[in-house]
Amino acid sequence: MPATTRDELHPGSPSTHPATDPATHQATRPALGRAMLAEWMIDPSITYLNHGTVGATPRRVLAAQRALTDLIERQPAQFMLRELADTHGPGTGERLHMRTAADAVAAFVGVRGDDLAFVDNATAGANAVLRSFPFRPGDEILVTDLGYGGVTNAAAYVAATTGAVLRTITMPRPGAPVDAFVDAVVDALAPATRVLLVDHISAETALVLPVAEIARQCHERGVLVLVDGAHAPGAIDLDIAALGVDWYFGNLHKWGWTPRSAGLLWASPEQQAHLHPTVISWGYGNGLAAEFDLLGTRDPSHVLVAPIAIDLMREWGIEAIRAYDHDLAWQGAQLLADRWGTPFTTPEAMIGTMANVTLPATAGSTVEDAHSMRARLWDEERIEVPVFSHLGRLTLRISTQIYNELSDIAALADAVLARS
Repeated sequence: MPATTRDELHPGSPSTHPATDPATHQATRPALGRAMLAEWMIDPSITYLNHGTVGATPRRVLAAQRALTDLIERQPAQFMLRELADTHGPGTGERLHMRTAADAVAAFVGVRGDDLAFVDNATAGANAVLRSFPFRPGDEILVTDLGYGGVTNAAAYVAATTGAVLRTITMPRPGAPVDAFVDAVVDALAPATRVLLVDHISAETALVLPVAEIARQCHERGVLVLVDGAHAPGAIDLDIAALGVDWYFGNLHKWGWTPRSAGLLWASPEQQAHLHPTVISWGYGNGLAAEFDLLGTRDPSHVLVAPIAIDLMREWGIEAIRAYDHDLAWQGAQLLADRWGTPFTTPEAMIGTMANVTLPATAGSTVEDAHSMRARLWDEERIEVPVFSHLGRLTLRISTQIYNELSDIAALADAVLARS
């Protein structure tokens, strides 16, 4: 039985890299806004301002995934055992499907495919790095108070099981200048600091942090840098190699439009020898690709269609998509702050496709108030948006996608005022 061809694997997708001819799809680029909601399966009766939490996949990519699963079922053993990943068996002599997908995603984020692996999600990427690294008793793992709780928990677990020390930096809050975030990290570095774990785009505050400068300063002091890029792939123009970090993990099922769950993990060549997935299988000891590409029998379709999602973004105009999402988050945050009479002083350079805005003081202050506001917005107005409690005030995070419009954010502004 011949190997599955690229056209079979990606039916209807271009056979050449779309970036080679950006004008190819110019005529098919749609107008962005409310009409784009038809390209997703999101219920049109709800106002979805929470793309950043678990993502949402366009219909076309979901259709490609369904077609791929059907294709796999035609010859499951052929596909899974000889075409998918490095099993050190006879194979087919063709480029393996996991590596072909990795090559496409790697080009999208500015690295070599051989240095990139797929993981289930960003938290899995964090665990792989932290639980593989040869920490010794007394080594310090430095995290920030902007970090995602699940990832910070992974660092806490590793510290507890290796004898390393976990220390948390108090970072500036939204509105502080960019340099203040670099200074906060540099001031916290100590002789025992071995690894800094820092967000590229923080989950709650939605700040785009200056990770390239943070990494430069850390390396000058002998500290390795692990970046949580959960919200970055697809949302911003990402060139991981240019950041100068040691490891980078992120999600593709958020702004990368792939089905859940799909994440990426990149490691510099110098940090790959001791890097292993948290599930050890047949590829153990045979390099990054062999170890991460086949973790036993599992569904590969969610990552194999990542190139189709990237193709779709390019077809619709990725620069236009990013600009639309950014402008909507930036303008929407200012609209909310104006309507609620609350400060919004975050520099535009620190806004990607999400923004965090303070609610009116009358909305409450506690974690229970935050849960109540989120629930009421959903139950009474069908608005999906996360609400947080921080330093005695409620905030919320809007995350915008090309199916949103400013009117969605105006409706949120009115709904909060009615419940404050």
